Amino acid sequence: GVKESHQMTIFRIIAAILHLGNLKIQGERDGEVCSVSSEDEHLSNFCSLLGVEHSQMQHWLCHRM
Repeated sequence: GVKESHQMTIFRIIAAILHLGNLKIQGERDGEVCSVSSEDEHLSNFCSLLGVEHSQMQHWLCHRM
């Protein structure tokens, strides 16, 4: 009962969440600082699926604001 266009949107969101779960976040200084590699393919896939800017997502995944 769900339109095909809505199904594709749902699949895109689910795929993005699964890629986000595969990100490798490196902790530094006893967990006070972290970083995500700019070449992480899961981050690239996540950003392209949701249409968000790669550098912004990389930044905000590692900052508490």
